[in-house]
Amino acid sequence: MTAIPDTLPDLLDQLAATLDGDAARGTEQGLDQSIPLTRGRLLQTVGNLHLYEFYLSADVVVGADLSATLLLGEEAEPTEGIVLFQDGERLVLQLFDAIGDVVPSATLVPDASGLALTTSRRLAEMSKTGASYTLGPAERLLPVLEAGQTGDRAALEALVPTSVLTPLWQDDLTARRQKLATLIIELLRGNKRILLVAPDHESADAITLLTARAMKAAGLTFKSWLSRYEVATSKESGGIPLPDLGFEAQMHQFYAKSRSDKAVLRKKYDRFRELTPILAYKAQKQKDLDEVRLLEWRLVTQLTDFLAKIKEIDQTLTDYEQLPIWKRLSMQAVGKNVESLREYKAIYERHCAGLRHEVDIAKERIAELIPEATVPKELKPEFAELKEEVIRLGGTKKIRELLAAQEDTNRQAFVQNRRVIVTTAARVAVDPLFRKVRFDVLIADEAPRIRAAFLLAAAGLVRERIVLSGDLREVTAGGAWNLTDGVLTAG
Repeated sequence: MTAIPDTLPDLLDQLAATLDGDAARGTEQGLDQSIPLTRGRLLQTVGNLHLYEFYLSADVVVGADLSATLLLGEEAEPTEGIVLFQDGERLVLQLFDAIGDVVPSATLVPDASGLALTTSRRLAEMSKTGASYTLGPAERLLPVLEAGQTGDRAALEALVPTSVLTPLWQDDLTARRQKLATLIIELLRGNKRILLVAPDHESADAITLLTARAMKAAGLTFKSWLSRYEVATSKESGGIPLPDLGFEAQMHQFYAKSRSDKAVLRKKYDRFRELTPILAYKAQKQKDLDEVRLLEWRLVTQLTDFLAKIKEIDQTLTDYEQLPIWKRLSMQAVGKNVESLREYKAIYERHCAGLRHEVDIAKERIAELIPEATVPKELKPEFAELKEEVIRLGGTKKIRELLAAQEDTNRQAFVQNRRVIVTTAARVAVDPLFRKVRFDVLIADEAPRIRAAFLLAAAGLVRERIVLSGDLREVTAGGAWNLTDGVLTAG
């Protein structure tokens, strides 16, 4: 047994050195040699990830969570992927490219040494740049790993739960996971972000389903809060659609909706741009129509005044002989007599003729402008709604910026919006995404089966609390906490 160092940085450096040696031995032992595969078929496609099933020789063992290259022949491009798990001769891979529904044969080139080297670099980074990691909770794992090294089950059972380190040791798997589910609900109600790790993907699927059922029973929105980082291998259990909880599926759905929303916005914006000049033209024609109608009203008013004067002159001429002498004299005093009244009438009639001509011209112009200024009934509410939407979004300039912006599938931002992320501890150690993401709580399901290097890599990402759950009988049986073993040994 290797003694546990007194400080966490020393332990991290020790494990990093062990992993470097592990990688060198893996290269010497030929762990990265190619492996023939047969009878491949596509299980499911989620977003940009594809789950494939292959078969290999019964005497070949491929470690889980290994990055691998899949060769498909001389004429086909190779593709990259991750080994999720092996069940006897059956091997399940998560690939980044689709290679067809049926693949008669292929060659797998695993990168076993890469797993050890990547984990080594992560631990060395944690040791040297501890300020960017939160190592306080991880420090509490030192006595746990030391007791696991020596197989001191009594010391592990005697651990007192604290606000930083909480052990949940129990032999019964169902009861133990039920306690975890209850704890997760409490943490979620306390607004905590949780990293839930398991030793393998089958366990990760199982704890994801149990957590989803508990969240559903508690009335929590598990579909938007809970995320299984890898493509799930199970389809559905107890009414919980596990594939829908996959991180890739959720992200693909989110960005598909985003693209759909952008398409709808573009359609509305294009329609707004189409209607804007039309309505502006109609508004200008309506303004012209109002001006011509005002002119017509003025002309008709003048014409009416002149007609009234002509009528008054006619009446005066008709009644002139019957007017009293004094009234005739008063009219003549102001220049009104029969001759002058007839001259005035002729002048007024000429004005009336001119005004009638101008009114006719105005009426013709009004007849031309009415159809040009008339807005179809359906356009007014449509344009009003579009204009309101444009204002709500910040104006046309802002909309143009939104439409011009390139869609960036920011995995880090998306994962930070999930409240519970479920994956394996090995994936946390090697996936670069987890270098930049931080959590409040780490829950390690089946912790005695998680290797110390992976457990510490996950523990460095949490700020407040670590919860260890598992069966203590597996501490010495599995040997996962034995610091002399690397990550490439069986178990």
